[in-house]
Amino acid sequence: MFVGSIRADNGYILTLDGLRIYIAGDTEDIPEMQAIHDIDIAFMPCNQPYTMTVEQLVKAAKTVNPKVLFPYHYGQTDVKGIPSLLKDNRIDVRIRHYE
Repeated sequence: MFVGSIRADNGYILTLDGLRIYIAGDTEDIPEMQAIHDIDIAFMPCNQPYTMTVEQLVKAAKTVNPKVLFPYHYGQTDVKGIPSLLKDNRIDVRIRHYE
């Protein structure tokens, strides 16, 4: 069920049986993310030159503060350090190989 859009063509929040899922499209750590709250699961891209750097992803994750974060669209970007960069924020970072 589609609930709303954060910014046209950039991000969506889905609510499924009370579970709030944020799916960020090809974006950077935009100011509009400050309005996003109560997210259970977030999918955020991390791959320059099209999306966020690792540093931008960490900043965006701290802003949105999801319970669980799945970095995606990272291609050859080294995302292994993201869990340690977010450990103090208690965000469960789950890195998967999506191909």
